[in-house]
Amino acid sequence: MARHYRSDLYKAQARAGYLFVLPSFLLYAVFVLAPVVVTIILSFAYYDISFGFFWVGLENYQRFFSEPRALTIFGNTLRFAFLAVTFNVAVGLILALALNRAMPAPLLYFFRLAFFLPVIIAAAFVSVVWSYFYSFDFGVINYYLSTLGLPRIPWLSSSQFAMTSIIIMDVWKNTGFFMIILIAALQGVPRPILDAARMDGASPWRTFSRITLPYISPVLFFCVVFASIGALQVFESIVILTGGGPGDATRSLSIYLVDEAFSGFELGYAASVSVIMMVLILIITIIQLVGSRRLVTH
Repeated sequence: MARHYRSDLYKAQARAGYLFVLPSFLLYAVFVLAPVVVTIILSFAYYDISFGFFWVGLENYQRFFSEPRALTIFGNTLRFAFLAVTFNVAVGLILALALNRAMPAPLLYFFRLAFFLPVIIAAAFVSVVWSYFYSFDFGVINYYLSTLGLPRIPWLSSSQFAMTSIIIMDVWKNTGFFMIILIAALQGVPRPILDAARMDGASPWRTFSRITLPYISPVLFFCVVFASIGALQVFESIVILTGGGPGDATRSLSIYLVDEAFSGFELGYAASVSVIMMVLILIITIIQLVGSRRLVTH
C-alpha cells in the first residue's frame, strides 16, 4: 500500500514538473527548433515569393563551394575568427595577469571597470564611434599620425587595412569580458602552491606555465570556444564600419547571408549559407573539444 502511494506521488510530482517546463519548451520549440528545421529544409530548395517552392537538392551547396566570391567570404570569416579569438583571449589573459596582483583597491577597481566597460556598450554604438576614429580626413588616429609626420592611413577604405581595423575594434570591445573571467580563474589558483613554488626558486614563467596555466586551462578553453562562436557570426561591426568592403575584403558569412536573403531574395541559397555557418561552428567546437582533452589538465 505504501509503495503504491509513493508511486502515485512520484507520478504526480513528475506531471507537475512537466507542466512547469512545458511553457519554456514550447517557446524553445517555436522560436528555435522550428526555424532550424525550416532553414535546413529551405537549404535544399529554391524558394521565390512569386514562383513558390522548388526542390533542388544539393544545388545550393554546390553553388556556394564553386563560387569564387562565396569562397572569398568564407575565407574572410575564418581569418577574422582566428585573429579575433587569438587576440581577444591573449590580451584578456595578459590584462588578467596584470590586474591579479596587490594594488590599492580604488586603482584596481578603476582598471577593471575601464577595461570591462566597452563590453556592456552595444556593438553598434562602439562601431559608430570607431568609424570616427578611423576617418581618413577627420579621424583621431590619422590626426596624431599627421602630427608625428607620418602619412595618413585609409583604415576602412583599403583592403590592406580594413580587416585589421575591424579586429582592433573587436579586441578593444570584447577583451574585457575574457579579462574578468580569467581574473576569476586566476583567483582560484591555490595560493599555498604558488608560495611554495616561489620559495623553491621557480621563475615567474615556470610558475605560470607549470602551475597557473594548468589550473586555469578549463576556463581558458571556455573563453576560446565562446569567442570562436561569436567571431564566426560577426555582423554589425563590419556592416557599420565597412559595409563588407572595400569590395568583399571584409564581408563575412553573416552579411553574405543577409544580402542573398533580403537583397537577392534567394531564400533557399541564403538558408544553405546559414546551414554551412552552423556546421562550421559545430566542427570548430568539436575540434576544440577534442583538443581540450590534451590541453586541459585540471
